Amino acid sequence: MAISDSQRGATGPAAGRTTGLFRTKSVEQSIRDTDDPDAKLRKDLTSWDLTVFGVAVVVGAGIFTLTARTAGNMAGPAVSLAFVFAAVACGLAALCYAEFASTVPVAGSAYTFSYATFGELVAWIIGWDLILEFALGTSVVAKGWSQYLGTVMGGHQPIWHFGSVKFDWGAVLLIAILGVLLAAGTKLSSRVSAVAVAIKLAVIALVVVVGATYFKASNLKPFVPASVPNTDTGGSHTLQQTLFQLVTGGGNSHFGWYGLLAAASIVFFAFIGFDVVATAAEETKDPQRNVPRGILGSLAIVTVLYVAVSLVLTGMVSYKDLQGDDATLATAFALHGVTWAKNLISIGALAGLTTVVMVLFLGQTRVLFAMSRDGLMPRKLAHTGPKGTPVRITAIVGVICAVLAGFVDFGTLEEMVNIGTLFAFVLVSIGVVVLRKSRPDLKRGFRVPLVPFVPILSVIACAWLMFNLSVETWLRFVIWMAIGMVVYFAYGRRHSLLALRGDKTSS
Repeated sequence: MAISDSQRGATGPAAGRTTGLFRTKSVEQSIRDTDDPDAKLRKDLTSWDLTVFGVAVVVGAGIFTLTARTAGNMAGPAVSLAFVFAAVACGLAALCYAEFASTVPVAGSAYTFSYATFGELVAWIIGWDLILEFALGTSVVAKGWSQYLGTVMGGHQPIWHFGSVKFDWGAVLLIAILGVLLAAGTKLSSRVSAVAVAIKLAVIALVVVVGATYFKASNLKPFVPASVPNTDTGGSHTLQQTLFQLVTGGGNSHFGWYGLLAAASIVFFAFIGFDVVATAAEETKDPQRNVPRGILGSLAIVTVLYVAVSLVLTGMVSYKDLQGDDATLATAFALHGVTWAKNLISIGALAGLTTVVMVLFLGQTRVLFAMSRDGLMPRKLAHTGPKGTPVRITAIVGVICAVLAGFVDFGTLEEMVNIGTLFAFVLVSIGVVVLRKSRPDLKRGFRVPLVPFVPILSVIACAWLMFNLSVETWLRFVIWMAIGMVVYFAYGRRHSLLALRGDKTSS
């Protein structure tokens, strides 16, 4: 990994602050830590590998299920516009991630970036936030994979019943297999992802081509359906409306512009994952060049795919035919008598969701690895085996995610992944401006254009999407953050290696 002379030194601003809750870990120290022989990751990945990872994790359940449900229940034909809104927010954040990852090519993504700019407390908060994002994401998508497995098996869902307890053995099996694969090496995981990505892209291409033959422009009218108020006046009404609707008095309405904005925040879930590319920066050859290419390239590819599929879907059938919680791409084909499409889409979904779970699983282990290497989590977890992978962390994360996927019915918890990701995007975007001012000397393999204008736009766009998530999601997020603060002050603050180094320096 090429490191400039300014990134090797440790004097002046490069030394960082070593005392207090907002002590910063310098970029130089972060890079030196990557050479620790007991906690060293292998550098095997190229820009192609990273692009594959990005497409692998982003293109999954969303394109087969979320598109149809959101069109039928929230946005109508304007779901394609909702994808564009979400993509713009992601694109702005992706530019910021690309600069950070090329400047601080170290595992941990937003956690590591925050440590270098805002300090340890904020780094902990974002690390704790990423743990939530990746753990829930891995578990939620694994359950979705299991449902498609049941479809392929002729409708026999892979679930065992023990009295009132349900055990989803399909989701657990997937997580177990992928855990072994990730422990065996990141490069091997990339090769498996490439095969699965090829399968699902072929299925998507066929869906678009065949679906286009049933396209009717009249199905796209009205493009933004008139707003429909929610008739539910129960106690859940207030919590289920978006924060924006609560503040502006919009009510828990569907369709219209409120519905479109809420839909953009929901379909954002389908874009989650490109930031995982940044967590693999430490395992990348020439990260200053390859990480930005992987991040931006994968986001561009998936945006085109999502918009194309959503336009074809809503052009095939009326959005009213997609209402309900069970609507998928296969629903639109079934209405035209194309029954074989259901099995084909299920196969594509299985391939797609396999790679999504794999890369989210990878991101979870790398964030925990970075936090453990810094002492904020137990240091022993950062040990890497002969394959250059954090086997202990991989096993622990696998067990936790398997238990969640096997026994927990998530319901609306998937929105927690959205708010956690958006929060990370906001901090990374602000961090670009902070690091530009505090460390203008650092070598940057990629530079965000029009700073601070673009990062500010990114913050506004991401905050806007957060504002359009439900009140109950915000409440759960606050509770999770509060738990994280207790863990930090009880363990992380006292075991921080940066704090210990500062104490030795001062003594």
